Amino acid sequence: MFLPKYPDTPTPPPVHTHTVADHHVSTRRPVPQISVSTGAIAAVLVGGVVLTALLAAVAVTAVSVAVAAVVLRSMLRDQQRR
Repeated sequence: MFLPKYPDTPTPPPVHTHTVADHHVSTRRPVPQISVSTGAIAAVLVGGVVLTALLAAVAVTAVSVAVAAVVLRSMLRDQQRR
């Protein structure tokens, strides 16, 4: 009941004969061309540089504010001990 049923005589696989015209026919689909202008590439690069500079500026500012806070806390602590 659950056993597969095989055909009595298997059919042979189809035979394809190659002709000269077969070698000139391309079966691949053409790749869509994406055109990106140099202005767009330049804009992306400039934007990346500007954003990186802004991020570096924010990081330097955060470090300087942290150092100033530590110095002020140390100065206030010294004044309260006197």
